[in-house]
Amino acid sequence: MAIDISGLVEPAHTVLITQECQQGIIGNQSLLPAMAEAAGKEMIPNIARLATAARRAGVRVFHCIAIQRLDGYGRNTNARLFQATKKSGPRMLPGSEAVQVLPQIGAAESDVVISRMHGLSPFHGTELDSILRNARVRTLVVTGVSVNVAIMNLTFDAVNAAYQVVIPRDAVAGVPREYVDAVFANTLGAVATLTTTTELLACWEAAALPGER
Repeated sequence: MAIDISGLVEPAHTVLITQECQQGIIGNQSLLPAMAEAAGKEMIPNIARLATAARRAGVRVFHCIAIQRLDGYGRNTNARLFQATKKSGPRMLPGSEAVQVLPQIGAAESDVVISRMHGLSPFHGTELDSILRNARVRTLVVTGVSVNVAIMNLTFDAVNAAYQVVIPRDAVAGVPREYVDAVFANTLGAVATLTTTTELLACWEAAALPGER
């Protein structure tokens, strides 16, 4: 039976988070071609639609991006993922095209950009949690990449910090598809509210601010 999520994602206490939807991760400078391909099929267009609807409804959009120093100082080297990307040299430099939000999604003036230089989650060592609490946010709508690592890490951190997490399944991506399905069935479905882009759009379009309808 379908769950009514309208109360859970009311604009007054909800934000939309895009995780690493940047050129150097899933855009034209991607180091992860399989992930970029998976994201391009439906995730990116769906996030673009959600971001537009969120802004119209007064839901703040947060873009969480990964950056690094030119000299690589302080970057993680303690996992195979970090070692694999290190071979390409410094790419996610502040101000570079690689850290720009995908143009299909865009970064409006009202959006908030949170950058991190280390780790796997935008919660660890950044201002994200403090900003959300100052704004009295209770629900995070999580989108982006990847279900393999960062989406799970972000979800666990958010739940541990007492936030409600809503995940539109067609606005996140990972590889392979069978693994993604298993993660939702056995892990994320137990800690987050799962929904679709269409269901979220219906909620936010109904709540659109005067003049934005």
